[in-house]
Amino acid sequence: MKYIDIFAGSGGFSEGFFRAGFDAIAHVEMNQDAIDTIKTRLAYYYLKNVNNLKMYYDYLRRNITREELYKSIPEKILNTAIKFKMSENNMPQLFEIIDRLKADATVDLVVGGPPCQAYSLAGRAKQRKIALAKQNGDNNDDERKYLYKLYCEVLKRYKPKLFVFENVVGILSADGGKHWDDIRLIFDLAGYQIDYKQLNSKDFGVSQERKRIIIIGWKKGTKYQYPNFQQMVPNWILSDILNDLPKINAGETSNIYASDKIHDYVAKYLRDKNDVLTQHIARPVNDRDKIIYQIAIDNWNQDRRLKYSELPVELKTHKNEKDFVDRFKVVPSKSPCCHTILAHISKDGHYYIHYDKNQARSITVREAARIQSFPDNYFFEGSRTSSFIQIGNAVPPLMAEGIANALKVQLMNEGKQVDV
Repeated sequence: MKYIDIFAGSGGFSEGFFRAGFDAIAHVEMNQDAIDTIKTRLAYYYLKNVNNLKMYYDYLRRNITREELYKSIPEKILNTAIKFKMSENNMPQLFEIIDRLKADATVDLVVGGPPCQAYSLAGRAKQRKIALAKQNGDNNDDERKYLYKLYCEVLKRYKPKLFVFENVVGILSADGGKHWDDIRLIFDLAGYQIDYKQLNSKDFGVSQERKRIIIIGWKKGTKYQYPNFQQMVPNWILSDILNDLPKINAGETSNIYASDKIHDYVAKYLRDKNDVLTQHIARPVNDRDKIIYQIAIDNWNQDRRLKYSELPVELKTHKNEKDFVDRFKVVPSKSPCCHTILAHISKDGHYYIHYDKNQARSITVREAARIQSFPDNYFFEGSRTSSFIQIGNAVPPLMAEGIANALKVQLMNEGKQVDV
């Protein structure tokens, strides 16, 4: 079963579909670090298939360079990762590239989630500023709001049996629902029946509250339909997921696991016995923020959240005590789910404070990746900041895998509905 992943990011969607047994024709993404992350993951799967993961772990240990790693992988595999910024004018160029990769293969699925910032609450605040600018003669608009049209161009070109489109809940109501009405219309005109649901990644076994709109479409006249997903009941808490990672202070890093005794969840989804710990990197924290983090942790341990207005005067840095009063938030050690990991974690870690008061830091790249259900052998290329952005923007692999398995059964049974 073949698929194309567009707006692929760091490959969260593809990871789930790989695990379900799908074969990628192409991954299309405009960010270089994310493309390199996908290539490194493709290298992992190739070396795993040829029983040579030692080379991959040598790379993680920095015994070989990335160039040396990639040279050991067939070009036809790495070439499926296409660095390309899609626009209305250059889609024919993209189609030429994909056509060469596809050859005579049939595209069974298209998956992807166009960048969603324009539909988020923060994005809407930006749009209000744009609207005001328009009144003054500035006609600039956020082009990201219209990327679903490019998604539809891919559908019209390759006519997959099914497609999966992921986005934030705000896509339903952005600009008064205009875009949602347009999405339904253009998919209909392209020959697809669609259904959608608001799904939460925690119901797929991800240790995170992450609500997203998942649109699934199928060719009109076929028997495919929206799957029924059975909710996974957690038997873990966040400390089970993170406590085998070494304790480190702000600004430190470590590549040695703290323990080989791990929870069943970690053993099943996150850590293999041969894994090399990477990217357990904590950003520096100044003395003021360290004190604030400790106060926030004390409050959280008393089942209350710290409000900015409650801080001592000497710890406050601005006078705005009305907006974002809960800007300091602790990752809850005794809960099975963290609040949503967002790309904003790349800017500061105030919303993702580690629960251990002695460490008094924000979570590391690896901890954020685990909360998003990325396994430890998933390596994010680029800087720490870039890694956080890739993780925050990703579709959680476990959620993607659940969706992929359900659609796999339908494809194998020509639309038969099953509970998965």
